[in-house]
Amino acid sequence: MSEKDDFKKSGEISRKARDYAREICVVGMKHIDLVEKVEKKIIQLGGKPAFPVDVSIDSVAAHQTPNVGDTKVLEKGQVVKVDIGAHVNGCVTDTAVTVLLGPDWKDLKKAADDALKAAIEQSVPGNKIRNIGKAIEAAIKNHKYQTIANLSGHGIGQWIVHDAPSIPNYDNGDDTKLEEEQTIAIEPFATNGVGAVKDGKPDGVYRLLERRPVRLDSVRKVVSYIEKEYMTLPFSPRWLTHLQNYQFALRILEQEGVIKQYTELPEKSGGMVAQAEKSVMVGYGVLT
Repeated sequence: MSEKDDFKKSGEISRKARDYAREICVVGMKHIDLVEKVEKKIIQLGGKPAFPVDVSIDSVAAHQTPNVGDTKVLEKGQVVKVDIGAHVNGCVTDTAVTVLLGPDWKDLKKAADDALKAAIEQSVPGNKIRNIGKAIEAAIKNHKYQTIANLSGHGIGQWIVHDAPSIPNYDNGDDTKLEEEQTIAIEPFATNGVGAVKDGKPDGVYRLLERRPVRLDSVRKVVSYIEKEYMTLPFSPRWLTHLQNYQFALRILEQEGVIKQYTELPEKSGGMVAQAEKSVMVGYGVLT
């Protein structure tokens, strides 16, 4: 298959995994069961996870994901953002859905959904990137909410989840024009807070930064596995439990700057957050 075909197949898998996640995201389910079921679904559909599935709750906008031994369960009334990525031969697609576990926050979710719809309409060859952000901001403000200005959509590529260009959630003045066949992920966030996120606690998701010589054989085996299986894509310690001393190896690799750990991204003022996301191939339509 061509690279374009791989992106289309990846998008189909991400879309089906998102729909599956929406179905099984119910009160009482453990976070770790949700993410592992969705990751397994991606594999069953013929892809691989492009990053660990996120289950971000209420005021956490993104990057909240369970790790080994996590016992948290989904609770009534929560606003749950499920962020999913798949890849086929490294061609990444990215998508997310907000699931409401109670009767509240319907208009907040609709604000994010409407913003995504408006942004997709702007995602055509020759249009300026700033016009996507302008459409997102207008749709969210129409519902009397704020967009999260320091989160953005992004380019997606082969073995790259976050690539250029940045796809803003407001009019940032970027006059760069979209190009035919460019692959991008559009992800508006709506909040009743101040409209910004801050760095939270470490989330237990890592990414390989660069391969450096390491002294211990057990650590070398772990980093060799990471490089072979995930290359530059984010990964979870949940995926390494079959490797001896993997937790120790991760600590050493992080200390030496070989891998980077991400952090959760809560809304600065504790505002509630809804998210919607789809991947687009410019000129060819929605992939996810």
